[in-house]
Amino acid sequence: MASAASTSATAAVAAAASRLLLRRAPHLLRRLPRAAPSARPYCSSSSFGAAAAAPLRRPFGHRARMGHTSASASASAAVPALGLTKANAVELPQVAFTGKDIEFSDWKGDILAVAVTEKDLSKGSDSKFENAVLKKLDAQLSGLLSEASAEEDFTGKAGQSVVLRLSGQGFKRVALVGLGQSAPSTAAACRGIGESVASVAKSAQATSVAIVLASPAGIQEGFKLNAAAAIASGTVLGLHEDSRFKAESKKVHLKQVDLIGLGSGSELDQKLKYVNDLSSGVIFGKELVNAPANVLTPAVLAEEASKIASEFSDVFTATILDVEKCQELKMGSYLGVAAASANPPHFIHLCYKPVGGNVKRKLAIVGKGLTFDSGGYNIKTGPGCSIELMKFDMGGSAAVFGAAKALAQIKPPGVEVHFIVAACENMISGTGMRPGDILTASNGKTIEVNNTDAEGRLTLADALVYACNQGVDKIIDLATLTGACVVALGPSIAGIFTPSDELAQEVTAASELSGEKFWRLPMEESYWEQMKSGVADMVNTGGRQGGSITAALFLKQFVDEKVQWMHIDMAGPVWNDKKRAATGFGVSTLVEWVLKNSSSSSS
Repeated sequence: MASAASTSATAAVAAAASRLLLRRAPHLLRRLPRAAPSARPYCSSSSFGAAAAAPLRRPFGHRARMGHTSASASASAAVPALGLTKANAVELPQVAFTGKDIEFSDWKGDILAVAVTEKDLSKGSDSKFENAVLKKLDAQLSGLLSEASAEEDFTGKAGQSVVLRLSGQGFKRVALVGLGQSAPSTAAACRGIGESVASVAKSAQATSVAIVLASPAGIQEGFKLNAAAAIASGTVLGLHEDSRFKAESKKVHLKQVDLIGLGSGSELDQKLKYVNDLSSGVIFGKELVNAPANVLTPAVLAEEASKIASEFSDVFTATILDVEKCQELKMGSYLGVAAASANPPHFIHLCYKPVGGNVKRKLAIVGKGLTFDSGGYNIKTGPGCSIELMKFDMGGSAAVFGAAKALAQIKPPGVEVHFIVAACENMISGTGMRPGDILTASNGKTIEVNNTDAEGRLTLADALVYACNQGVDKIIDLATLTGACVVALGPSIAGIFTPSDELAQEVTAASELSGEKFWRLPMEESYWEQMKSGVADMVNTGGRQGGSITAALFLKQFVDEKVQWMHIDMAGPVWNDKKRAATGFGVSTLVEWVLKNSSSSSS
């Protein structure tokens, strides 16, 4: 990722590489043929997170059985990771969600969680709650709720919660969860309810929870289904903690969540099944980003992607291109970035085709796959360079493969989707590209490298050309591309760039359902003047000003004009600094976008 500081920096490493890197023999092109679907137990809508039949996550590097596995891929899987680090198999959250239309006071279990707004806590002249739900509950508890909320200074602000231990009731605890000033009206707000409830449940080691809104009338009837789904999603994602690289893992105790007053029946069950599949993809994406670069090499990333095709062979095939094949396809831009690393590049292509065929639309999703970015000879140095976090520079590819895993289970009809990642590392050695080198991309355009730390766009260039050659109608690429975008939009919002108003509207609509935040930025063509080279067709970086825009203009040079295309710069929201962990950003929006382009837009 090009940091805001490194975009203008030209510092080079003075020390030469201490050892020569042996060039590995190019390995064979590996293709997984489409096969009959493997027998796989059905994951019902009442189970969450991982499939019920496979509660343990296999460690990264565990090679799935495949039709053809190349010798070098096998060797890569067999070589111990630097530091002898292995990802432990951990149990993923598996929670049964049920919609119930019952009186909350009749519910029996560990925690009754009530989501309240600031207004819900208002009291009348008799010092009793005016809200009907809180008034009834407080009476049932002999005024304990009113007393405790006052003593704990609970005002219903977003993020606040108070938990009371009870005796003589059907539920062991009651929790008040703050919503802020108004009832939730967006997927993001409802997901926040689930996350807060998950936090309360983890602290109490509860096995069962019921969630009720103090003011259910505040949620519009047409939004209730999506609200229930978002609460469920927030709960399971809030429960998930990535402890694969810790000596001890925390056990998830919560097994049952009842959603009271948000509907029930087959329609809700179907929605919860969808959320189940989607959440497994988000968790997979988070785990890919969280995995350190000494464990998640380009070879292991390819291995993980291939497992999706192996497990869901009824709808997926996988093609992994080696160095030799990439040379045949003239991917000089991508291979230039990969040249310095002892870990060889792997160009990954998963293809989803619906059961029964009848494809009406072809899409491609391209993700940046730098499993580690040192910056190259323009090495990342100084405050804010975040070199220690550059394992997340493959966040775009994590979103791509997370979406692939979710869609493999959802199986949308009428749409073909290509998931493409040019995976590699950006390292330093005597074999690596230097500032001033000229690379030739697979569409014949030449690039003068004036900054080796602007490497992501170089890998995406060849990936975008490859995507266009698949005959697709639309392409979305995702990348942790520029620090400039983080400066512009902050840590929570991704920037989107596209010449297509139609595509911008599609992704905006998808993001409203997912709850993820995007903001469209301009593609100012006059800024291309900064990208001109005296000796090649272009340079790979412009000046500091408008850095995310010039990066998008660079990518545009490698997209067919007949193809609708969008670039998403997700450098900000890929990582949560407070939690020191990946967010899984992008997976939900990509899935919603694909569904909107399928024959059935219901989700």
